[in-house]
Amino acid sequence: MRLNNFLSGFLIVLILSSCKEEQIVKPAAQLRLEYPAHAYKPLPADRDCPFGFMINEHSEAEWKQNCAVNIRYPKMKAAFYLTYNKVNNNLDSLLRDAQKLAYDHTIKASSIPEQPFVNPDDDVYGMFYMINGDAATQAGFYVTDSINHFINGALYFDAKPNFDSIYPAVMYLREDMRRIIETVRWKGALED
Repeated sequence: MRLNNFLSGFLIVLILSSCKEEQIVKPAAQLRLEYPAHAYKPLPADRDCPFGFMINEHSEAEWKQNCAVNIRYPKMKAAFYLTYNKVNNNLDSLLRDAQKLAYDHTIKASSIPEQPFVNPDDDVYGMFYMINGDAATQAGFYVTDSINHFINGALYFDAKPNFDSIYPAVMYLREDMRRIIETVRWKGALED
């Protein structure tokens, strides 16, 4: 009798457990981040600084001392930190410091491709650094006219760097940094 009860119970459990829906494995989902289209405006001229350039309309400029400016992206929790230096027989040290700032990240970076920038019509020459990997900064640049002016900039996020997570924002902001480099003008009107 016990065997019959056991077999009956086992069959009921087996029948009930086999009535579940079959599980379907779904493909891995990826986060889709959408950013506003790039649209640019002139850097607000709150200071009497010897340069100008275009910034993203979705960013905010915050002027500091000595013509330094922070370009903030509040929704992305990111900012470009730009410094200005007058060239005064110190171009070599300014270039060395800018390169050191970019290459100090080689410990965490997987690669640091460089893109030279040359605009002889407006006397703007420089270098753009794309810092890939879990480094503290994801991009940097410097521009100069080689005689009077030198601007150095870097991109930072207000979060622990995880390149895989911030990659879409990095790509968006690198395009804005390129736009800054391309539109730098010394004491002249900005052009589109």
